[in-house]
Amino acid sequence: MTAPTAEAASAPGDEEVPASTNGQGTEAPAAAAEEKPKKATRAKSTAKKTRTVELTLTVTGSLDGAWQADLMHGSTRVVQGLTIPATAVVKAAQELHPDIAEKIEEVITAAREQHESRLRELQEEMAKVKQALADLGEEA
Repeated sequence: MTAPTAEAASAPGDEEVPASTNGQGTEAPAAAAEEKPKKATRAKSTAKKTRTVELTLTVTGSLDGAWQADLMHGSTRVVQGLTIPATAVVKAAQELHPDIAEKIEEVITAAREQHESRLRELQEEMAKVKQALADLGEEA
């Protein structure tokens, strides 16, 4: 008698199934999960983070020529109601940006015109008072 060969010893249906299939020729779920592309992780930057400082400067002007400044550092008020001259406002605006300087110059021009108008009114009133004094002096 001869010994049975390896092919003859295995029964039909006892075939070895590769680990990547489920016996029906399709991939098993574990294999599908392994083949999904992994998300690319973002490389950490070697640049230093820039620390920002939040300062808010509010300049308030009125047509009578009074200018005030308020300064906030974050949510903390550092300066409140600081009186500043109009010339300082004009210089600062010119340093910042032409558009800012133009708008502030418009406000300052309007204030200047208002003051000049008030000056003319006062000069006229002063002339009337001087005339009244002169008239009183002649009668006396």
